[in-house]
Amino acid sequence: MKRLWLLLITLTLFAGQALANTVWILPVNGAIGPANSDYLSREIELAHTQGVSLIILKMDTPGGLDSAMRDIVHAITASNIPIATWVGPAGSRAASAGTYILLASHIAAMAEGTNLGAATPVALGGSKSPTSPVGEDDDKEPVNDDYNSQQVPAKTASEKKVINDAKAYIKGLARLHGRNAEWAQKAVTEAASLDATDALELNVIDYLVNSPEELINAINGKTITVANQNVTPSIEVPIFVERIPDWRAEMLAVITNPNVAYILMLIGIYGLLLEFYNPGIGLPGVLGGICLLLAMYALQMMPLNYAGLALLLLGIALMVAEAFSPSFGILGLGGLVAFVLGSIFLMDSELPNFQVALPLIIGIGIFSLALILLVVGLLLRIRRKHITTGTETFPGKVAVVSDDFVDGHGRVQLNGALWSATTDDSANPLRGDKVTIVDIQGLKLKITSHHRPHN
Repeated sequence: MKRLWLLLITLTLFAGQALANTVWILPVNGAIGPANSDYLSREIELAHTQGVSLIILKMDTPGGLDSAMRDIVHAITASNIPIATWVGPAGSRAASAGTYILLASHIAAMAEGTNLGAATPVALGGSKSPTSPVGEDDDKEPVNDDYNSQQVPAKTASEKKVINDAKAYIKGLARLHGRNAEWAQKAVTEAASLDATDALELNVIDYLVNSPEELINAINGKTITVANQNVTPSIEVPIFVERIPDWRAEMLAVITNPNVAYILMLIGIYGLLLEFYNPGIGLPGVLGGICLLLAMYALQMMPLNYAGLALLLLGIALMVAEAFSPSFGILGLGGLVAFVLGSIFLMDSELPNFQVALPLIIGIGIFSLALILLVVGLLLRIRRKHITTGTETFPGKVAVVSDDFVDGHGRVQLNGALWSATTDDSANPLRGDKVTIVDIQGLKLKITSHHRPHN
C-alpha cells in the first residue's frame, strides 16, 4: 500500500513538473487577418485551461488588418500566461501590424537576419498621398535618415486622426514593458524599420536569439510583468509543443486572404446583380449571397459569429424555398452549403460545452443532402413521364371525319368533340373516313392519311 502511494505521489509530481515546463509555440505566418485573431485568441484561452507555462508566437508577417491586430493585442495583454513573440527564423519579419504585436508581448525577441517596423496605417485601397515629401517644397527641413526612415505626410484630417491614434497606441504598448517608445512612434510617423541587431541596441526588443531553446535560456530567472504582476520564469527542461492550426483555422485563413476576399466580394456583387436583372435563374443569386457574406467576414465588416448566424439563416431560407419552389436542387444545395459553412463558423470555442459538435453538423448536412437529392430525383422522374392529357397528346391520334372536306377544310370528331381540321392531301376526306392527327394549331387540327372504311 505504501508503494502504491509513493507511486501516485511520484506520478503527480512528474505530471506537475511536465505542466510547469510546457511551452506552446503558435505560428503567426502571412497577413494578419480575422483567421489569425480567431485562432490565436482561442489558443491563448485554451492554454489557460491546460496549465501552459509559456506561449511563444513564432512570427513572420508583412502586416494586416488593424482590427484583427488589436484583437490579438487584447488577447496578449489580458493573458495571465507569459507570451513571447519571436520573429524567426532568419529571413522573417514583423512588419506593420506585426510590430504592434511584438511590442505588446511580455517578451519581445528576434533572430538574426530579421526586421521589424514600417507600422504606418494604410487604407485598404491604398493611400493617395505621396510617400515622400522630397521635392515638394525647397523650404522644408531635410528628411530625417535616422532608423532608415522618412517622414510620411498626412494630408487630410482623417489621415491625421488615424496616424495620431496609431502613434499613441504603439507608444503605449512600448511603454507597457519599458521599451523604446520614441522609436515606436517613428515606426508609425516615419515608417521606420530596424534589423534585429539595431532593435536590440535601441531597446526596441528584449533578446536576440536564434531559436526557441535560446529564448528559454535567456528568460529563465528574469523578471517580467504579466497582468500587472512580476513573474520570474523558471523552465528547466522545456517541453515544446508545436500547435498546428486545425482545418477550421486553415479554411478561415484561405477565405480571409486579401486576394480571395476581393474575388468573393466581386462574385457576391455581380451574382446578386445578375439575379436582379434576370429573376428566376437562382444560381447567381444563391452563389452571390453566400460569397458576399464570406467577403464581409473576410474584410472584417462582420464578426465571425454574426457571419455564421447570417449563413445559417440564409441556408435555412434557401432550403425552405426549395421545398415551396422546386429549382431542381439549385436553392437546396446552395442552402446546404450556406448552412454547413455557418455551422463551421459558429465552432469558435475549444470547450466542448460551448461549440457546435462537428458530427452533428455532418449528420444534418448528410440528411439534408439526401432529402434534396430525393426531391430532385422525384422531380426528374415526373419530368420524364409522357404527357397523358391536354392538346399536347393529340398528334398521332385517329379521328373520324364528320363532314366531307371541301378544299382541304372540314370537321372531324375526336374524343366526343367536333374539331375544325385542314389537310394537305390532294383528295379530300369524306364523311366516315378515319384520319390521323399530325399537329394542332390553336383550335384547328391538321390531319393526314385518311382511311375509308370497307363496306
